[in-house]
Amino acid sequence: MPQNVWTRWPLREALAREGMNETRRWIGRAVRALLMGLLMWATLTRPPFHGWWAAAGAVAVLLTGAAFHGFFRTTLQQRLWPSLGLFLAMEGGAFAFHAAGASLPAVVLWCGCAVVAMERLPLAAALPCATAAFTAFILVNDDGWLTTATTTGGLALAGYVMRLDAEARGTTQRLLAQERAARNAEAESAALAERGRIAREIHDILAHSLSAQLVHLEAARLLIQRSADLEADRAQLLERVTACRGMAREGLDGTREALSALRGEMRPVEEYLRELTAAEGARLEVMGERRGLVPEAALAVRRAAQEALTNVRKHAPGARTDVRLTYTEGAIGLEVRNTLGPAEPGALASSGSGYGLVGMRERAELLGGTLESGPEGQSFVVRLQVPA
Repeated sequence: MPQNVWTRWPLREALAREGMNETRRWIGRAVRALLMGLLMWATLTRPPFHGWWAAAGAVAVLLTGAAFHGFFRTTLQQRLWPSLGLFLAMEGGAFAFHAAGASLPAVVLWCGCAVVAMERLPLAAALPCATAAFTAFILVNDDGWLTTATTTGGLALAGYVMRLDAEARGTTQRLLAQERAARNAEAESAALAERGRIAREIHDILAHSLSAQLVHLEAARLLIQRSADLEADRAQLLERVTACRGMAREGLDGTREALSALRGEMRPVEEYLRELTAAEGARLEVMGERRGLVPEAALAVRRAAQEALTNVRKHAPGARTDVRLTYTEGAIGLEVRNTLGPAEPGALASSGSGYGLVGMRERAELLGGTLESGPEGQSFVVRLQVPA
C-alpha cells in the first residue's frame, strides 16, 4: 500500500534522534530519569505499597520503564504491531497503578504514552492511541473541566510539536547524508577524470616519442641490412641510435612534465614554445595579454605545437615554419604555419604513429575547443582554439 501522511512512519533519522546535540540528549536523559524517579517515589511512599507490596510496586515501575525502552526500539525499527502491543502493555500498567491507588504514576503513564505515540507512531495509529490514553486521563482526573481540557490540549500539542521537530531534524540529517554522498561521488568522478587526463597525457607523449624512435630504429635496421661494411656506416648507425636515445629521454621528460602540469607545477606555455621553436628552427610570435592558463588548456597547446612541428620535421624538412600564440578573452589560440614541402599535403596532418593531430583534435573537443588542419595556398596550417 502506498504510504501517505497517515501511514508513513517518521524518518528513521528522527526516531534515532540523529543530529541532536549533546545538550538536548542530556536534557532528554534527565527528563526520563526524573520521570522514573517520580514514578518510584509516588509508588513506594503511599499506601497500600509497603512491605511486599512496595517490592511489587518497584518491579512494576521497572517493567514499565522496560516497556517504554522496548517501545522506543520497536518504533525505531518501524515495527507497528510490536509497538502497539507494548503501548497496550503500558496502558494496562497505568490502569493497574490506578486500581492499586497510585493515581500519579497512572496519570504520568497515560500522558507520557499519549505524547510518545504522537511523536513516534504513524498518524493513523498515533491518533487512536493518544485518544485512548487522553480519554483515560480525563476520566480519572479530578480537576475542573477547563484545567483538564487545557492539560490535554497542551500535551497533545506538545506531542505533535515534538513530532514536527523530529521530522525536521530527520529531514536535515537525510539531506546532509545525501549531500555527503553527492560530494563523495563528485570527488570520485573528479578522481576518475584526473586519471583519464593523466592517462591521455602519457598516451600522447609515449605515442609521439615511440613513433619518432621507430623511424630512427627502422632506418638503423635498413642500414645494417643493406650495408656490406658496418664499420663504414658506423657514424650513421651511431647517429640513429643517439637520436633514439634522445627521443626516449624526451618522452620521459614529457611524462614528468605532464604530471607536474596536472599538479599545477607547469612552467608558462610561452617559455616552453620558445624552447621548442628554437630547437626546431621555427619563429614564435605571441599576441595578446599574457596570463595563466588552466593545466588542460596549456597541455593542449603544448601537445598540438609539438605534434605539428614534429610533422613538419618529418614531412617537410627545411620548410619555413611560423608559430603564433594568441591570447583572447576566455580562450587561447595556436597557429602553426609552414610552406609545403615535396611531400603530399595530407601527409602533414598526422604523424607516423597514427595518433597525431587526430588525437589533438579529440583533446581539443573534450575541452570544448577546436583544431583545424589543412593546406592554405602554399602553406599548411594547424589551428588550435581552446577555452582558457
